[in-house]
Amino acid sequence: MKTESSSVVEYLEKVPLLHRLTSSSLKKIAQVLVSKRYERGDYVVGRDEEEMEGVYFVVEGQAQVLGPVGEENCSELFLKPFDYFGRGIFGNVYAVDVVAVSELTCLLLTSDHCHLLETKPMCDSDNQRSLLERILYMDPLDWNVFRGFTLPNAPALGKVFGGQFVAQGLAAASKTVEFMKLVHSLHAYFLLSGDTNIPIIYEVSRLRDGNNFATRRVDARQKGKTIFTLFASFQREQQGFDHQESNMPHMLPPETLVSRDEMLQRRMTDHLIPRYYRNKVATQYTAPLPIDIRFCEPNYSTEERKSPSRLKYWFKARGELSDDQALHRCVVAFASDLMYAFISSDPHLKKRMSAVPVSLDHSMWFHRPLRADDWLLFVMVNLTASQSRGLATGEMFNRKGELVVSLKQEALLKETVTGNPILDSKL
Repeated sequence: MKTESSSVVEYLEKVPLLHRLTSSSLKKIAQVLVSKRYERGDYVVGRDEEEMEGVYFVVEGQAQVLGPVGEENCSELFLKPFDYFGRGIFGNVYAVDVVAVSELTCLLLTSDHCHLLETKPMCDSDNQRSLLERILYMDPLDWNVFRGFTLPNAPALGKVFGGQFVAQGLAAASKTVEFMKLVHSLHAYFLLSGDTNIPIIYEVSRLRDGNNFATRRVDARQKGKTIFTLFASFQREQQGFDHQESNMPHMLPPETLVSRDEMLQRRMTDHLIPRYYRNKVATQYTAPLPIDIRFCEPNYSTEERKSPSRLKYWFKARGELSDDQALHRCVVAFASDLMYAFISSDPHLKKRMSAVPVSLDHSMWFHRPLRADDWLLFVMVNLTASQSRGLATGEMFNRKGELVVSLKQEALLKETVTGNPILDSKL
């Protein structure tokens, strides 16, 4: 029996897993849900079943996930209204039994409709340019003044993403330098948070123009205040000495690894992870990044399993970019700040605590030509944390093992201790 869409949409809006979906997607899901009722003691899902029917959403009553031996009474494994389960949500990640411990009502999204849980791709199909190219578009206002925008589907957590500042500032500077000169180093300072709802004005100062080198300063402003400053040096290609001491670590090919987005989706449904952490991931995860990321090693950092102070992952831009080397370096600058600061705070995480790193300054050195739409290995290490600041260093290698970029960043580490989860539902 199909459910009444009018009342079901209100319920779906309260399910943490679905917070990242649009209202139109929720309406489509509501139209195909099927109501299921169970008596106390009934098995809703059995681990021996070959194929899961789909995704279950708890409406009334309570169920229990029978986890490993010794965890049958763990409160984290009880499911209440607005919780969800189903091995088939994003692939067969685990096998468990789910048993009704009271009269239970669930809504079932059958396997053939699970594609409705997927978020829309980041790129606008009506626009041939990738999202990254549109983020990096600089609207010229004057000889040295450009205007940048924060697009609705660009990465942001209530403020302008630091990598956007670096990439847009570099893009503005590049437009004032002759084509044959490419950025070889940049140093950026994050001064104030940026407002995602208004344009950013980038003013470029031409500090030097030589035969082989050029130097630029870029000041980003909003509401009459300078919120970001970048210094960049550009060089004409020259022949010279060539050697490399840094060696790329041996890692599995990116094609064999799980993407970041799939990993996060699995965390939302892994009942062996505390439910408050699963709800946190579900509410914060919005849509895929314009950068495809593949972690080289398991990196759960679930507030009870701390992450090491080192991180390695492959990344590349989604979609194919043009051959403009300046564009590729701007894209790499954008991607460089996605997770860099977190390795300074992750080793110190503890239960019910979240550390919110804030980038203070960011430096990059470009050694060799690169392509941002081909896989690059990002190796980063947290050197130290002290005085509420953390310092990290990083290296980027292409698939041939060539060192293409070196990086350093200092971040402010803020600790936030949380009490009970904000959400009323538990998972």
